[in-house]
Amino acid sequence: MSMTPKQIREHIFAIIISKVEEQDESKRLEALNEFMAVTGTSGNAPEQVASLIPPIMHDLYEKWITMFIDRLLETVDPENIELLCDGCESNKAALVLAYIMFLESERMEKQIDKDLKEHGLSASSNQDLGDVAANYIRAQMSKIAQQASTDKIKGHC
Repeated sequence: MSMTPKQIREHIFAIIISKVEEQDESKRLEALNEFMAVTGTSGNAPEQVASLIPPIMHDLYEKWITMFIDRLLETVDPENIELLCDGCESNKAALVLAYIMFLESERMEKQIDKDLKEHGLSASSNQDLGDVAANYIRAQMSKIAQQASTDKIKGHC
């Protein structure tokens, strides 16, 4: 199986975007409410704060996934990356875990904060709201990583 760089990019992008966007709006609000209630972020009104945080724009996910793929292709031999693109569940999970680790890097922590500020979530009047959004994204990515770890263990090629 020989894939072009474009096919590799499209394959990895499709796997990751399907994981990060698999919940609908009601599930997003429910998860956000739960997150804020558990963390005590919003005091006694998690629903009110949740309604203020817009869904993270699709373009941010696209941007971060593209940055991950660019970095992966810069640092890993394409033949090795191609091995992860065979459609096997454990290899899909490995790609998702690599993406989550990429997001947890210091560079990406700064990038996520910068992108949220550009989307108006961390303006001076909404600094706390931007922090909540960033912490929520991190919590959701952690959940995705846990699921990917489980999928990697269960999946066999």
